[in-house]
Amino acid sequence: MRMFVSRQFLFMVVACCLAQFAVAQNAPATSPEIEQRIQHVTSGLIGGVVIKGDEHVTHTLADRMKELNVPGVSIAVIHEGKIEWARGFGVRRLGGPPVTADTMFQAGSISKPLAAMAALRLAQQGNLSLDTDVNTFLTSWKLPSDPVTAGKPITLRELLTHTAGMTVHGFPGYASNVPVPTLVQVLNGEKPANTPAIRSEAAPGVNWKYSGGGYTIMQQVLIDATKESFQKLLHDSVLAPIGMSHSTYEQPLPPSFENSATPYDSDGKAIDGGAHTYPEMAAAGLWTTPTDLARYAIEVEQSLAGEANHVLSAEMTRQMLTPGIGHWGLGLEIGGADSNPYFSHGGANEGFRNIFVAYEKSGEGAVVMTNGDAGGQLGDELIHSIAAEYEWPDYHPIVRAVVHVDPKILAQYVGSFELQKGIDLVVTVENGQLMMQVTGQGKIPSHAESETKFFSTMLPVEIEFFKDDQGKVTHLVLSQGGHEMKAQKK
Repeated sequence: MRMFVSRQFLFMVVACCLAQFAVAQNAPATSPEIEQRIQHVTSGLIGGVVIKGDEHVTHTLADRMKELNVPGVSIAVIHEGKIEWARGFGVRRLGGPPVTADTMFQAGSISKPLAAMAALRLAQQGNLSLDTDVNTFLTSWKLPSDPVTAGKPITLRELLTHTAGMTVHGFPGYASNVPVPTLVQVLNGEKPANTPAIRSEAAPGVNWKYSGGGYTIMQQVLIDATKESFQKLLHDSVLAPIGMSHSTYEQPLPPSFENSATPYDSDGKAIDGGAHTYPEMAAAGLWTTPTDLARYAIEVEQSLAGEANHVLSAEMTRQMLTPGIGHWGLGLEIGGADSNPYFSHGGANEGFRNIFVAYEKSGEGAVVMTNGDAGGQLGDELIHSIAAEYEWPDYHPIVRAVVHVDPKILAQYVGSFELQKGIDLVVTVENGQLMMQVTGQGKIPSHAESETKFFSTMLPVEIEFFKDDQGKVTHLVLSQGGHEMKAQKK
């Protein structure tokens, strides 16, 4: 449970952040042109959705860090196939040293695409098959059969593309003062694991549904196939060949990595137990920097072109970037125009929020990492600012009109809606505005575009309410990133 944080304490926290904000910007000198670009990026933050009439309103990074209680931010920008600049802002921990370009953050789900790269490398070498029953390679644990699969085997390709029909969306990790389960205990949902057993819930290869559970099975596949620890395998096969010298899958982070960020919640309070430990390394266990992730993105771009293939061949890289169901490749989400697509992924661990985007052909991209639970919104705004400064073809804000909805109608929507087992979307009304809150996350204000449809300017999220013949609200549909989730009212 989170403790109440007084306004006075938050003001002191903010003052500390701002006092060190300028210090964090005392990075190695760059050209005046690049310094000007950095200034444009950090003063031009704007959301992905803006309200009609406010579409030209931008904010500074310092102001948004203050408003969102995000102590530290680190950014790397790729331009014309090279890292043009990388810089830290704010502090690693309140009252502590500034964030630098080498400060390490937990990557959250950005762990997945690099783990997928290791699996693809093994497939490329003939040690695994993307289209064979994963139980063929599993020796220390087996995925139980389930009638829901209709006799179809689960393959590595389906696990990597989130089409295997597996349970468990994500993982909360383990604070430093609680026991950490083994990987097999996580797979079986056995204590001290804090998540259910990872099992089939739908026929494979039919629908897309994000599953960190599927990547945890993949982690066990790689361990059993190579007889190596996962952290060593990832270091030797992916991190080291790319030159990611400030990255590791070791959990918890060894003390030798001193330049690491402390995680904070959306109220500006340090996460209890510090940075959580994630035995689900493939799904959430990577510690890294934006500069190292930019190196990964450049490696993918160059591998695709056949210019540098330190991990994957051009052919395997093309397979990785080929979109399937839900616009997902093998570990990466694919967006943009067919003529100039980009690959991307977000990441969210307790107290860390991150995002990266990189174009396959034009050599453009960016990585943003933060040590605050509200950093997801900040990262989204920074990506839009970078897109504007570097004239990307995508990530332009969407302008939406707002309508007034009778408070009596808004009151009908109040309640809890089950997105999936253990994860609810709670709808409230505060000062005449509809608020959305997903389990474990902060409240998000929403705006009405009709009596039943609402959107957020903080995140690219939309919800639509549905009623039965008697006019009673029965469920809602949440839309985000081209995906929809139906949630029944409880």
